[in-house]
Amino acid sequence: MSSITLSGVSKHYGPVRAVDGVDLEVAQGEFVTILGPSGSGKTTLLSMIAGLDHLTSGQIWLGGRDVTWARAAERNVGLVFQSYALFPHMTVFDNVAFPLTVRRLPKAEIRARVDKALAVVRLDGFQRRKPHQLSGGQQQRVALARAVVFEPDILLLDEPLGALDRKLREEVQVELRQLQRTLGITTILVTHDQEEALSLSDRIVVMSEGRVQQIATPQDAYLCPQNRFVAEFLGTANLFEGRLERSPGGSQLIMTDGTRLPAPASGAATEGSAVAIVRPERIQIGPAGSGGPQAVIEDMVYLGQAIRYHLRRPDGAPAVVLSLDRGVRHRPGEAVSLAWGPEDVWIIPDTNGAAGTPVRADIHNKGG
Repeated sequence: MSSITLSGVSKHYGPVRAVDGVDLEVAQGEFVTILGPSGSGKTTLLSMIAGLDHLTSGQIWLGGRDVTWARAAERNVGLVFQSYALFPHMTVFDNVAFPLTVRRLPKAEIRARVDKALAVVRLDGFQRRKPHQLSGGQQQRVALARAVVFEPDILLLDEPLGALDRKLREEVQVELRQLQRTLGITTILVTHDQEEALSLSDRIVVMSEGRVQQIATPQDAYLCPQNRFVAEFLGTANLFEGRLERSPGGSQLIMTDGTRLPAPASGAATEGSAVAIVRPERIQIGPAGSGGPQAVIEDMVYLGQAIRYHLRRPDGAPAVVLSLDRGVRHRPGEAVSLAWGPEDVWIIPDTNGAAGTPVRADIHNKGG
């Protein structure tokens, strides 16, 4: 197994910077997800790691070996694409055996390796079937078996679950994570699915417009976003804009509607424009006028175990609250107050989405 190191990796198409100066360290056996919207550069970055696309500048090391200009066949990398790219005229066995056949391994070894790979993905007994005789999830597992049968140093996955329906995708996510742990293989997944990234990854690399916005564990990326882009792209974020003021008597975030929220005197946050970020599941709804930001409920969506409330604040900004369904329900048109605890907030400078230095904040409202 191998580590992955990217140093200043860039890819330009004329004036367009598809990937712009990416630095990344992936440890041996780690599962890292590159997450971002369409056009963020995530697939281009994966293609350069695989050797399918050349760099404009920078360097790539796999297992300490400089492979910046090495051909794809020289990198010992397993690849799985969204389309699976199975050969329709071949059996499952022959599809999985293909990487070994082109390497001219002995037939006995090929059979042993294929049987072992199919056992790992729980497809024993499927050797003689053709791809059209398999479900989407089974086809995806065949593609995974083919990608790992030659014992690659690194596994690269480009939207491998995108063609599956939601229920099947959730099932295969569990299988994929278990497979990666069983093999202990260094893995990079590319996806635009935030839930997929959060559930599978040891760390997440969030990209936008060719640049890395944040590299963090799923929990830190979700609860402590580096900037507004990460906060709004990764899940749903409630943003409370204001002005951070410091004084000997205590620091405060003064919101645009005049509400004052206590802020810690310590920390790296400077005075000036700032944004408090609170996730929907961290907010409690209370009676109007009980302190904290005020809002009016515009809609409620029943989700089974929980209810998602869509609200409008006095300044016109939206808010979203996710509450467990415990029998107490609020109706559209109801005026309410919003409350949360000091551990539920993250404050960043208001830089309109540009990368910045986040500050862990113990902000809470008067009703919390």
